[in-house]
Amino acid sequence: MAHGPAEHDRSHSPRGTPGVSGPAAPQEWPNGELPVTVIRPRRGWQSLALADLWRYRELVYLLTWRDIKVRYKQTVLGVAWAVIQPVMATVVFAIFFGKLGGLSRHTEVAYPVFVYAGMLPWAFFADAVSQSSQSLVASSSLLTKVYFPRLVIPGASVAGLLVDFAISLVVMAFLLIVYQVVPGPNLVLLPLLILATVLAALGTGTLLSALTVAYRDFRYVVPFLLQIWMFASPVAYPLKLVPERWQVVYALNPMAGIIDGYRASLLGEPLHGMCLGVSVASAAVVFLVGVTCFRRFERRFADIV
Repeated sequence: MAHGPAEHDRSHSPRGTPGVSGPAAPQEWPNGELPVTVIRPRRGWQSLALADLWRYRELVYLLTWRDIKVRYKQTVLGVAWAVIQPVMATVVFAIFFGKLGGLSRHTEVAYPVFVYAGMLPWAFFADAVSQSSQSLVASSSLLTKVYFPRLVIPGASVAGLLVDFAISLVVMAFLLIVYQVVPGPNLVLLPLLILATVLAALGTGTLLSALTVAYRDFRYVVPFLLQIWMFASPVAYPLKLVPERWQVVYALNPMAGIIDGYRASLLGEPLHGMCLGVSVASAAVVFLVGVTCFRRFERRFADIV
């Protein structure tokens, strides 16, 4: 409920007040009260208010650029960390899972490029969920001072990591050249896969950001959750190692079919269409559930942050 003298609702003004003509003066309101505007929640799809992200696109851009600058401020290597982290993870996976674990025998392409193709979407997803889940708490001073759609904050956190993702794609192209891997016709699916990854990350991140504001225990839950989630996704192993009768259930994990789809797109491996479809649908559901829950918590953020 908001009060303000900027706009008067004439339906509330008293009629026939003696000695007053023209627009109603402030003293005409009963008991000296100002007009009252009642804000009611929107229903249906409008309650998600996704169009607010477009209306506040300049704010999204400013917060995204701020996150990018803060992330690499006073670092010696700067944006090179966007390359170092997934490359070092790929080296570790190649040694311990590929050589010692024998998983390299189950891949049709060189195991390092196989792992990096899985690390590409996973690193973006994990970083996006981790940073967006803490974004509201980190921006607590902003939440309590000015109104804007709160969804802008986790949205900007996810958008800022698209720069790192683009750099990682360049490294992926370099590895394809080095290992002489030619992408197949499924390369046309890459934009859909990127969109599905963003939806899964934004949905999970917005849900966890709202829960982190209400229950600060989630700041410790998120890293543990991502560790388990990584091993429950085919980052280090191919999807075909999962028994066929369980693959559709396994694909309810949105990152399972999406990671396999990246490999089919970039490495020319067989595409598991059913698993990809289930995972993309699951990513869309995660996005809708996350944004819906975020909107339900939103009205309490400024009070409890």
